[in-house]
Amino acid sequence: MAAAAAAAAEERAESGEQGAGRPPRRRPPAGNGRRLPGRDRGEAARDGTGRDGAREPGRDREGRGRREGGSGEMAAVYSGVHLKLKSGRTPWGEKVKLARFAWVSQQCVLPNKEQVLLDWVSHALVSYYNKKLDLEDEIVEKLWAYLDDVIRSRRLQNLLKSGKTITLSFSIAQVINERLSEACSQKTQQNIGTLLSCSSGILSTPSLSIIYTAKCELLVDLLSKLAELACQQLASDDAVDSQLFSILHLTFAQYLLIQRQQTNPNRVFGQVASHLLQPSLLLRHLLTTRSWTQADDSHVRQHLSREIRNQVETLLRAGLFQPELFSSYKEELLPERELQEKKKGALKSLLLPVNTVQTKLASDFCEPAIHGAVVAGSVSLLYKLFLDSYCKAENHLVCFHMLSGLYGCLRLSGLQQGAREDTLTPVDWSTELLALEQLLSLVLSSDIYNVASDRIRHKEVQFGFYRELAQMLLSHSQASIPAWFRCLKLLISLNHLIIEPDLVDLVASAWVDAKVAELRTKKPQEALLHAVFQTYSKLRQFPRLFEEVLIVICWPAVDELRLPVLSAGLTVKLRECLLELPPNQVLDIVGLLVEKCQILVPAVEGSADMALKLMSVSSVLHAFLFNMGSLDDITPAPVVLRTQSLLAKMQEGVIQPLIELLQAPGREEEEPDLWLRKASDSALLLIYTWIEVDALFAISCTKYESPLPENASAAALSAAKPWDVSAFFPDVEEQCWERVMELASSFASTGKYCLELLTLQKMKMILMQAQGDIQALQCAAAFILEAGRAAMNREESQPWDGDISTINELTYPTAHWHLIISNLTILLPYISLKDVQYIADVLLEVLVLTRAQEAAADQEPSISIGKICLSFMHSPFLPEMKVLHCAFLTRLIHQFTRVLPSAARDSVGLPLQQLSAGNISWHEEILAPSKSFGVVEAPPGNNQPKEELSLLWKTLEKVAQCILQLTKTGSPVILKESQLESCLGLLEITSLLKLDSLFPSDCNRCFLVLLSLVANTRASASCSKQLSLKFLRTCFHLLRCLQAGRNANSVFKVFHASDVLEAVITSQLTVSKFFSDTLTNPVWAEYLQEVQASLEHFLHMIVERRQSTRLNLEKFMSFLVSCKPGVGAAKSTCCKNWNPAAEQLLLVSFTTLCHVLTLYLQQQPEKKLQSTDILSALLEPVVQQMGRTVERGVQSNTQNQPLPVAFIPSVTTLLKADLSHAVTKGWQKNPEEPSEFLEPSRVELYQKFYSQILRELPSAGGHLQFLQFALQFLTVFCSVPELCPGKETAVTVVFAINKLLAGPAITIQVIKSIEPELTEVLAQLLGSCSAEEFYAIMRLVLQGLEVKTIWQQKAKEVLSAIMLIKLVLSCPLSGDKEKAFWFASPQIITALAMQTKEACQDQSLTATIVVPILETAVALLRQGERVLLNPHHVALAFNILLTIPLDHLKPEDYGSVFLGVHEVLFSVVQCHPKVMLKAAPSFLNSFHRLVVSVMHEGRQRGDRGNTDDFEVILKCAHLVERMYSHIAAKTEEFTVFSAFIVAQYVTELQKVTLHPAVKKHLTEGIYHILDLCIERDVKFLNASLPAGVREVFKDLYNDYNRYHKAKKQGEEKYTA
Repeated sequence: MAAAAAAAAEERAESGEQGAGRPPRRRPPAGNGRRLPGRDRGEAARDGTGRDGAREPGRDREGRGRREGGSGEMAAVYSGVHLKLKSGRTPWGEKVKLARFAWVSQQCVLPNKEQVLLDWVSHALVSYYNKKLDLEDEIVEKLWAYLDDVIRSRRLQNLLKSGKTITLSFSIAQVINERLSEACSQKTQQNIGTLLSCSSGILSTPSLSIIYTAKCELLVDLLSKLAELACQQLASDDAVDSQLFSILHLTFAQYLLIQRQQTNPNRVFGQVASHLLQPSLLLRHLLTTRSWTQADDSHVRQHLSREIRNQVETLLRAGLFQPELFSSYKEELLPERELQEKKKGALKSLLLPVNTVQTKLASDFCEPAIHGAVVAGSVSLLYKLFLDSYCKAENHLVCFHMLSGLYGCLRLSGLQQGAREDTLTPVDWSTELLALEQLLSLVLSSDIYNVASDRIRHKEVQFGFYRELAQMLLSHSQASIPAWFRCLKLLISLNHLIIEPDLVDLVASAWVDAKVAELRTKKPQEALLHAVFQTYSKLRQFPRLFEEVLIVICWPAVDELRLPVLSAGLTVKLRECLLELPPNQVLDIVGLLVEKCQILVPAVEGSADMALKLMSVSSVLHAFLFNMGSLDDITPAPVVLRTQSLLAKMQEGVIQPLIELLQAPGREEEEPDLWLRKASDSALLLIYTWIEVDALFAISCTKYESPLPENASAAALSAAKPWDVSAFFPDVEEQCWERVMELASSFASTGKYCLELLTLQKMKMILMQAQGDIQALQCAAAFILEAGRAAMNREESQPWDGDISTINELTYPTAHWHLIISNLTILLPYISLKDVQYIADVLLEVLVLTRAQEAAADQEPSISIGKICLSFMHSPFLPEMKVLHCAFLTRLIHQFTRVLPSAARDSVGLPLQQLSAGNISWHEEILAPSKSFGVVEAPPGNNQPKEELSLLWKTLEKVAQCILQLTKTGSPVILKESQLESCLGLLEITSLLKLDSLFPSDCNRCFLVLLSLVANTRASASCSKQLSLKFLRTCFHLLRCLQAGRNANSVFKVFHASDVLEAVITSQLTVSKFFSDTLTNPVWAEYLQEVQASLEHFLHMIVERRQSTRLNLEKFMSFLVSCKPGVGAAKSTCCKNWNPAAEQLLLVSFTTLCHVLTLYLQQQPEKKLQSTDILSALLEPVVQQMGRTVERGVQSNTQNQPLPVAFIPSVTTLLKADLSHAVTKGWQKNPEEPSEFLEPSRVELYQKFYSQILRELPSAGGHLQFLQFALQFLTVFCSVPELCPGKETAVTVVFAINKLLAGPAITIQVIKSIEPELTEVLAQLLGSCSAEEFYAIMRLVLQGLEVKTIWQQKAKEVLSAIMLIKLVLSCPLSGDKEKAFWFASPQIITALAMQTKEACQDQSLTATIVVPILETAVALLRQGERVLLNPHHVALAFNILLTIPLDHLKPEDYGSVFLGVHEVLFSVVQCHPKVMLKAAPSFLNSFHRLVVSVMHEGRQRGDRGNTDDFEVILKCAHLVERMYSHIAAKTEEFTVFSAFIVAQYVTELQKVTLHPAVKKHLTEGIYHILDLCIERDVKFLNASLPAGVREVFKDLYNDYNRYHKAKKQGEEKYTA
């Protein structure tokens, strides 16, 4: 029966068996079968037919002859299925099964079966939704699933490809749209997956999609519903899946295709405005603002969201702003009087596009909570699209009116019409201002506002609009929102007169009274004020600006809450402007400030408000005097005289009255009032400013005459007290000045800081004299240090912004420390050793607390004590300050002693205590040369430098012996984890010292500390093994840095070299037993590397010193021999508990010794026979002993256990030493007998090791260090082909390397890391192999490039073959081998092209296959410059380039692919220019793909988020520019193609709006091609290009003539 067969087919389909093409299973016997559908219970099929006469398909398989009887049988089959499907008595479940069977089975033959079944399921669904059928929900879902399966089936696709016509009814499109509409209204997206899949299948099948494309209204409706569903999904908290967005992306693409074919722009506008505008804008907003999570589909998050946003922009641009609609916009936007001249009597169009858009934006098309944000984001987008379409010089007025119309959609416009401000929340303000900023930015960048044209032609309509905007912004100040400042800056950039009438409000709300604390708001505020400064500077109205500033400062206000008028950042901007202003304008402002101070001083007494205002004005005056241009000998005399007059006025009219005010009786309160403190700060700030400026002018300008009496400076400098500068002010008595100093010193603020600056200024003036008073300098330096000592002892401090007027109790310690450190070169020679130690103490204490954390975490441009100390430690000044360097080291050693356990300080701590003992002059070695000058204070009672030095070195010797003795006794100090971490912190600080610049005594102290930590301390058993190894590794690293210093040899004054080596190795062998379980950890390998590097440095020192070299090395070797494991069970006395870690350490020691001796022997010239003989005599026993150690290590390694990484470099070094030793004996290679120069046991060792490495190499892809060591060994081993065991050849090694590169763990990063080693191995192999072996290697490589390899999903094998070709190209080849390789090169290039074609079908292979192919092609073309003489062979490379897709690549892959394609083209240009000419179409096509790609990726986008991605695009644009210049350099060859290249460029340029930075590169590049174009080419382009493209070309050519050509002609004029 048909239904039973359908059930069987359904079962087969469910179990994975296809019914089509196979006979169905034999029907089960009667009684066991299922009830036949459509029959009453108990009925039997006696004759094999159903009730309707349809024969069951399963009955017909036993005899094909039955079907030969004619059409009767066929009719039966047809009528049975068809009638069953049409029958009302057949259950719908059975109908669906029957339909599925009919679709998949070839046994069921129906005329036009596919169309019949599609019509049946479509009719069923349409009838159900039209209420003509009553079906269960389950059946309806099955019908949709059946429709989806049919649409997506391969059978249907094949039939359509073969040309068969199959259609769907339009009704099914209506049903899909209606059901999607229901899902939208119910706000549920459950059970619509099948529906979405159906619509996707329909749209992606051209012959079916006609049901949407033929009726555009259906497609618009579908797109609208899909967008609405996507909005609902984005607005929910559910994870976003890709199905809906993939279909939406496809639907957008289909509609945009249809939209471009529409001929009626009004109809398109109506469709977009009525149905698509609102959902598209909401969709774009939600895609932009959604907080994406990892739960969201990555394809949607990274790719589809961006593409859909771009599609929305394209849809709106093409739908709302077509060129044909511009007349409608003009009619609606321009006032009647503007249109009268152009369109007299013309009827107005019924289309009102602006009003339509405004109405749509104003309506409630989304949730009220986000409506304002959606409109704000949409307004700027619509305006941008409008400008892109219509912005030309003659349309600027229309563009402005469009701006006005769109601005009316913002809620900000309501404020101008009297709406309440409190209706907008801070978030709303931010959104609205951001939209306004974007609108104004578009106006500015498009040059819409022409001031003269607006005033003359349009009665300042634009100016009036912008004035209203400015008034609204200033009357509703939003200083906490960065966009508010940016909007004001844009208005100033448009026309400063927009802000001019409200300048005082701008100064108040955006500057003086603005409460700006966050860095993100400070930057735009400073940018705004910088624009104001620049504007008024260029207008030469700077005095007028600061008149307004002074007015605002003197307004009644809570001045304590005001921020400083001029921040540190703003002061920098002020300086730039002051240097451009005429001097008289600057002096005008200084005069205004001095007059304002004169007015304020009398009102200060008792008034905190007036004192704060005076402080603000004083700080501005200080900023002006410190940042204005200095006087010099070319300054006009009137300017100099006026400056003198102003300074005299400032001295007499401001400073002296202010000091007298502070001296008035009744000022003896314990806690000064606020007004008194601020008046004191103002007085000292002005005094310091006046003295500093006066001194500077006196030095730099001979015409300047100081207002001071002649002897005032000398009197001030000779004053007994360091802070006493009363002589500078003749009318001020010393007692009065002392009162001011006491008042300022009583609290930490600006005044106290100014006292320190005054004292420092006094020191500078003394130093400028011929004979300075040393005692005065010492007193002044001591005063400065002492002034802030109490504040530094307090733990609380805050960062300081560098502004002198902002110093308070919390920022004073930072400002004080900054002053000391930045002036340390002046202070240090005149401070006592005790003060030097104080500075060292503070430095160390701060560094211990902060180390490197604060600088990394604190990104604000403020100054902190931690930053100051870190910056000083990193600077080159500390090593030059020897005394401080020594003192810091002493405090550091003392800190180490404090970290050690108290119980151990009598043993291990004792050496460290002695190294920081206070009774020894550690600085003696530094101070001895300068003591005779009395520059630095010496310790009292010590006048015998030689005795001090002798005591110092005796102490060092004693400590050295103590450390060695403690090592021998084996009684280390056990450190807890916290103590180990503290030691590590101190070691990090030690690394900040320039260890290579220490004096000999300090170098020894540092060496002894590190040696003591290495040899005499141990981590406790509970400590982390990784932390312990890190501690030891850091110690060895610092020892190595110390040994690289110029005084490293001074260590041998207190040590015998062999004793140091013995102590180090003994301690490490002892401690190694704790690390037996960490030998596979990377930290252990890093530790071994540091041990080896430190030993190597020390051994180099011994050899190069040439004193007792043999004795020291023999002792060290004897010690190493004594450490070896004994025969049988006996072990060495120093290493009772032998372990693999100790074995590796011992092996590293032997390896290092052997390596140093071998290297030194190879580098010695033949003349130095004596040293060579000594070292040769030493090398032989070292090699023998090391050989035994290695042999034992290899033998102890089990058969299946991998080789320890530490063994490999040891065996490599041993082999090098053996070969070097054999060469020194005059050995000549004998291919037959390698045993002539190597012991048989050694030969066996190397061969065994070689075999083991070849076994392990293929599976070691993830172990980078092993690979590097193994390849280095193979390089040395293969340099002696006689060592190769048996019949093994170079092919064996290459085969192993091939398996390694094809291994699963290998990555591109690993291959790049080991590429140098691989190249060396292959160069060695290919250089020594025979021609037959080379042929075998080439066959192996070419086999990997066969296309079947990648078909078999063996991408790694392809990668291996590609990399081997690249490596072979890096090796020198000659003779038959070279000929063989280049003979195969065309085959290689063809194979690479085939592999590229296959790999490009899988995006995951881009980085692993495509990029290496490009790199290999580049190498092949460059190496084949003189070999590849057949142009056809080179042209094969273009097949690779034209295959690679440049769109839809991951950002990380895009740059690599682009660079690879560019490098291939560049190789053709540079190395094969003749090919470039002959294959010009392919070359230009390949290059044009790069241009199109970079234009597409570099177009302007609103979501330009990832800076790194954009940097990649910029680099690609730069590469295109370079390639244009290279093409232009081939003038003769490419002149004929220049017009074609330009035409391609402008055609693509017309389609996109490029980012300015990308456009700059591309434009500079195409200018080089325009240089080749002659007048005929330009005429040809103007005549042949389409209208829109022609406009782009004209603009480009005009810019070329204006900028590039004129510049080029100017350069050629002066070119020889």
